[in-house]
Amino acid sequence: MAATASEKAIRQAIQARNAALGAKDVAGVMASGAAGFVGYNLAPPLKATAGKAGLAAWFATWDGPIGLEMRDLKIVAGDEAGFAHALIHMIGRKTDGEPVDLWFRQTFGLKLSRRGWKIVHEHGSVPYYMDGSVRAAIDLKP
Repeated sequence: MAATASEKAIRQAIQARNAALGAKDVAGVMASGAAGFVGYNLAPPLKATAGKAGLAAWFATWDGPIGLEMRDLKIVAGDEAGFAHALIHMIGRKTDGEPVDLWFRQTFGLKLSRRGWKIVHEHGSVPYYMDGSVRAAIDLKP
């Protein structure tokens, strides 16, 4: 089945956001979000509220670019709202020398505005081992 114009535009919006994240471009990432954006990210707190300052601080913990690979992106779009989910592979090196090689789940809620499709909701997560350890399952691969 061929993608609709809305689905194509949502794919482009998410890819542009990921490119801005990889380049550690605060303005580019912020431009991908709508007013009232809500983020539930991998790192604490439960709800992201730090905005530009928090994003810049997180980018400062990375040594070089952040590698992002998106796999299995699925999009459902209406005339004014859309939903997407994918698996994301994040790789890179932190400033403390620690390598990052992590697969996680990502969902997006988007709305159409005069400026195009903007992300209003984002949720990233990893499963956890239910063996009593409650460890994040960051060693999983698709």
